[in-house]
Amino acid sequence: MFGKLTRRHALMAAAAFGPTPALAQAWPVQPIRLIVPFAPGGTTDLIARLVATPLQERLGQPIIIENRPGAGATVGSLMAAQAAPDGYTLVLSNIASHGISPTLYPNIRYDAVRDFSHIALLTLNPSVFVANPRAGISNMADFARVHRASPRGLDMASSGAGSSNHLLIVRMGQILGREINHIPFRGAGPAMTAVIGGQVPLMSDSLPSAASHIRQGSVRAIAMSSAERHPSFPDVPTLREQGYDLVTSSWFGLSGPARLPQPVVERLSREVRAILAMPEIRARFAEIGGTAGEFSPEEYSNFVSSEVASWATLVRESGAQPD
Repeated sequence: MFGKLTRRHALMAAAAFGPTPALAQAWPVQPIRLIVPFAPGGTTDLIARLVATPLQERLGQPIIIENRPGAGATVGSLMAAQAAPDGYTLVLSNIASHGISPTLYPNIRYDAVRDFSHIALLTLNPSVFVANPRAGISNMADFARVHRASPRGLDMASSGAGSSNHLLIVRMGQILGREINHIPFRGAGPAMTAVIGGQVPLMSDSLPSAASHIRQGSVRAIAMSSAERHPSFPDVPTLREQGYDLVTSSWFGLSGPARLPQPVVERLSREVRAILAMPEIRARFAEIGGTAGEFSPEEYSNFVSSEVASWATLVRESGAQPD
């Protein structure tokens, strides 16, 4: 009656009752898909590639980055939430997909906390307002003057509806007493290309994706959203310095579907912490304007929960709508 347990029986049991400790310890045994819910070229994509290279070396398996932009980063995030919780699909969770969009999009199909295993905070960084050098805007005084004088007001790009930069544009329009025309793109890369090409005069962007363009002079930085001037860009004044009491930071982290095996979560957390402690990684983050995160999985999950709650109030007060 109780015959010999075959390998087939063992695999069937594993499928029925979830990953066994032995199977979890063997992870990973195949390539890992890392979903980036924005187009290539933006901060989310940059952070993903910066961390993925050392992570795949430490795990011994390729990490395949898959850009899935759309709807305030919710398209790619939903794909991750619906993936099998086997450790082979991860997502670059961020302030748009897991902080703002849960309130901004009334029909969102995932819960930013319950439908994910949150693993690690990767980086925090400020936003920066940049202008095409030919737009005639060098500071926030110019910004306000041109905006008020223009028959339809200024156009300003962002990486997409639901991003922190979208909300920053909405809030700035409220302060100025006139709505700024938000021009959403499917990622910071396409938006920056439009600003450099002169199709849109201004952009609110996360500092890491804008940093190289500022240094090259292809765009002009006119204000930073940090509380103080950024050490990597000491010549760029803050919004607060220029009379606008706005201080914001965006964030990026690593998450997977809910119910990831605990050994997988712990392994990823351990490896990411080691990567973020590398001097070359910390130096690269500082160069592009980011600060490395140091949260445990529990701390990151609690952080995401608090961000959903705090941004819910701001989204409702701002009156922002998906574009």
